[in-house]
Amino acid sequence: MTSSSGSRPKHLKSSPFKPAAEAEIKVFDVDDRVSHDMYGLGKVVKVDSHAVTVDFGSQAYRITPPFAKLHHL
Repeated sequence: MTSSSGSRPKHLKSSPFKPAAEAEIKVFDVDDRVSHDMYGLGKVVKVDSHAVTVDFGSQAYRITPPFAKLHHL
C-alpha cells in the first residue's frame, strides 16, 4: 500500500499518536560560521552536492549529511 506522500501512510486525525516529525534539512553556504561538536569552531570553505568542507583552523574536514553535529552560529 502506498500513499500520495510517498512511503508513509496517511496520518489519521483520530489517531492517538502524533505524526512523525519531518526531518529538518540544514543548508550551509560558503563563509558560514559553524560549530562542530568534535572539531570546534570553523568556517565553511566549500559546498558541494554531497558534503561541506569546513576549515577549523588547524585542519579542514569534509562533513557529509546528516549534519547532526554541525550547527550554524
